[in-house]
Amino acid sequence: MAGRIEDYALIGDMQTAALVCRDGTVDWLCLPRFDSHAIFAGLLGTEEHGFWRLGPAHAADAEPPMAARRSYRGDSLILESEWDTPRGTVRVTDFMPPRDGAPQLIRIVEGVTGRVPMRSALRMRFSYGRVVPWVHKHEGRTVAVAGPDSVWFDTPCETYGKALTTYADFTVAPGDRIAFTISWEPSHKRPPALPEPEQALEATEEFWRDWVDQCTYHGPYREAVVRSLITLKALTYAPTGGIVAAPTTSLPEEIGGVRNWDYRYTWLRDAAITLSSLLRTGYREEARAWREWLLRAVAGDPENLQIMYGIAGERELGEAELDWLPGYENSGPVRVGNGAAHQLQLDVYGEVTEALHLAHMTGLSRNDYASLLQLKLIRYLEDHWDQPDEGIWEVRGPRRHFVHSKVMAWVAVDRTIKLIESGDADGPLEKWRELRDDIHRDVCEKGYDKERNTFTQSYGSRELDASLLLIPQMGFLPPDDKRVIGTIEAIQRELSTSDGFILRYPTSGEDAGVDGLEGDEGAFLACSFWMADDLAMIGRVDEARKLFERLLALRNDLGLLAEEWDPRLQRQVGNFPQAFSHVPLIDTALRLTASGAYGG
Repeated sequence: MAGRIEDYALIGDMQTAALVCRDGTVDWLCLPRFDSHAIFAGLLGTEEHGFWRLGPAHAADAEPPMAARRSYRGDSLILESEWDTPRGTVRVTDFMPPRDGAPQLIRIVEGVTGRVPMRSALRMRFSYGRVVPWVHKHEGRTVAVAGPDSVWFDTPCETYGKALTTYADFTVAPGDRIAFTISWEPSHKRPPALPEPEQALEATEEFWRDWVDQCTYHGPYREAVVRSLITLKALTYAPTGGIVAAPTTSLPEEIGGVRNWDYRYTWLRDAAITLSSLLRTGYREEARAWREWLLRAVAGDPENLQIMYGIAGERELGEAELDWLPGYENSGPVRVGNGAAHQLQLDVYGEVTEALHLAHMTGLSRNDYASLLQLKLIRYLEDHWDQPDEGIWEVRGPRRHFVHSKVMAWVAVDRTIKLIESGDADGPLEKWRELRDDIHRDVCEKGYDKERNTFTQSYGSRELDASLLLIPQMGFLPPDDKRVIGTIEAIQRELSTSDGFILRYPTSGEDAGVDGLEGDEGAFLACSFWMADDLAMIGRVDEARKLFERLLALRNDLGLLAEEWDPRLQRQVGNFPQAFSHVPLIDTALRLTASGAYGG
C-alpha cells in the first residue's frame, strides 16, 4: 500500500523524477521523461503495479519499517534515510545524477553501526503497471525488456528471482558501501555503460552546490526558499526548458474523489509564475531557456495559444483513463493526458506577458521575436477579452465571464503598453491605452458587488474566488482601495477553512457545479499564500507572517508541498510536489522579508 503523500521524497535528474517513501520504497518513476509511462506505478495501485523497496529485512507478514531519520544532503536533491534496527543502524542514499547518457536511479547502502540484514526487492512493471517485462541476464547484468524499453539493474550483490520480482539479500557492517543502480535505454540499442555510483554521487552533489550558490536570497526564510527553488529546478525539463506542474498524475484533491488530473505537462500559467520566482532569486538561465521553449511551442500561431503543452512543446495531450489502476487510496479514475489543453483561459495571456515583462525588466537579453509575440497576443485579446472562458481553475462546466480572467487580460495590455513606452517595441499606444481602460471599467462595473463590497468570481455571480486575491498583486487596483480590502475580508469570511487556510471557490451552495465536477477538495495552498501576501500589502503584516508560518508548517519533513491541504484529514492532497505551491511560498517569503515582517 502506498504511503501518505507527505511520506514521499522527490529525487530527479531534471528530465524525470522518482518518489521515495519513508519505508525505502520507490513507488513512482516514469522513464525516460516526466510524461513517459511509469515503470513503478505502485503509488496509484498496489505492489503488483511496480515498486523498488530497499531497506532492512523484515518478516514477510510485517510492514516494512519506516526510516527513523531522513533528510536531503545539504542544499541538494540527494536523499539520505537512516534506519535504527535491533542489530544496528544503516543509511541509504538515493539520487538521480543530472543526465549525461542513460537516465539512472542510484541507491547506495552504507553500514553505520552493527551488522544489519538488508533486502532489495525490485518489481518492474512497464506501461503504468500493465506489462510484465522479460527479465533475464545479459553478460552478467540483469535487464528487463518490454517493447521499446529496457531497464538495466546493476549491483555487486547476488540476485535471484521469485514471484516475478528480483531480490538481493545481504548484510552491511560499518564502512560497507553497496550500490544498486537501474538505467533506462531503448531496447533496440546497446546496453548502457556500467554505472559508477560513487563518482555520480560526487558529481551530483557538486551540481546542486553550484546551482544553489547562484541564489540571491539570503533572508530569514532561506531554508524554505532554497528547498522550493531546488524543487522547481527539479521540475524543469533540462533539454527544452519546459517546466512541469508536478511529476505525478492522479493524486487526488479529495481522498476517494474523482478530481484526479495529470500534471506532467507545462502549463503556461504555472511555468510563467515559476519563471518569475526564479528571476527574483537570481536564476536567469532558467528564464532564458523557458522563453525559448515558449517561442518554439507557440511558434507562429499565437491565435491558437494553448493553456498547456508537452514538455517539448507537444500540442496533443489527449486524456485517457487507466482502468487497471485503482488509484491512490482507491481514488479513481487514474488519468493520463489532460483534456483541458484546448480550453480557453484568457488569464494565461496575462501570466505569459507578465513573465516576459519581468524578464525584460531584470535585464534578460532582448529577443525580438518575444516582443513580437507579446504584440500578437494583445492583438488577439483586442477581439476576445470580452468572451466567457473556462478560467484559471479549468472548470469543466459552462464558460463564464471570470473576473480573474479579465484582470489578467488587463495585465497583458498594461505590460505591453509599458514595453512600448520603454522604446523596445512599436504598437498602437493610444488604442491600447483605451483598451486597458475599457477592460478596467468593465471589471469594476460588472465584477464588483457594491452591496457586499467585494469582487465576485464571475460577472453576475455572488460567489467568491481566491484568484481575486491577485488583483492588488497585479497592480489592477492599489492595496488600500476599499474594494480590494473588502474582497480580502470577504474571502477570509467565506472561503477560509477552520484552520485559516483558503479554498479556491465554493464547491457547494447556490452556485455549486461551477467546475462541473462531483465531490469536494482541500484548501488550495497557493491561494493561502496569496492571502498572506495580500494581508502584508494592506498593512496586516503580523497576521500575514503568522499565516505564512502556519503554511510552512504544512510542508513535510523534507520541505515539500502538494497542491492542497485537507483540513479534515490533516494531510496533503493533490499532485506532489506541486510547483504552484512552491512558487507563492517563495514570493511571500520575499515580500515578508522586504517588509521586515518575520519572527525572531
